[in-house]
Amino acid sequence: MSAQAGSLRSGTWLNEPRVYRAIDEGMIEVVTDNETDFWRETHYAFVHDSGHFLGVEAPSRFTCQLRIRGAFEALYDQAGIMVRINERQWVKAGIEFSDGRAMLSSVLTDGSSDWATGLYEGDPTDFWMRATVDGNVLRLQVSPDGRNWPLVRLCPFPAASGYLVGPMACSPSRGGLTVLFSDWKVGPALGRDLHDLS
Repeated sequence: MSAQAGSLRSGTWLNEPRVYRAIDEGMIEVVTDNETDFWRETHYAFVHDSGHFLGVEAPSRFTCQLRIRGAFEALYDQAGIMVRINERQWVKAGIEFSDGRAMLSSVLTDGSSDWATGLYEGDPTDFWMRATVDGNVLRLQVSPDGRNWPLVRLCPFPAASGYLVGPMACSPSRGGLTVLFSDWKVGPALGRDLHDLS
């Protein structure tokens, strides 16, 4: 996928972190503030919309991807990719520290949040995430190297005339998670077969 318009420098912060540095058009380092999170209602009965998200405008059909590097150590430390319509409709996906290990995690929110986790066989300190929205369908993929992209999740997703997409990081039980986001790309929906992992 070739890079298109929509560099990270063109993004707008939701909950701008106190400490971060933009390195170039497709690379940024973020240090999370204390007790930041994205979650709505399910099980815990609270709403948190305090996580860090750098949103870049994307059209109604798109593919975006980025590389994420971080040391996930405290409960619920998390970083990855977010696709957002508003505070009630969004998805986040990446690595999240839970039950003593870094897990592959995705949270889909449409009014209230769900949470799906699984073991990740790659290096959780250095991985890639890809999101494609095409025809009211969301496809999430993960990669250890930016070349092979197994499926993480396929699900309905609310239609919109446009979305905000980009890197996301939270640390609900602490502050100070340092994450390097790089190799940011956003462009037209790839439209590949479901079992095409390229």
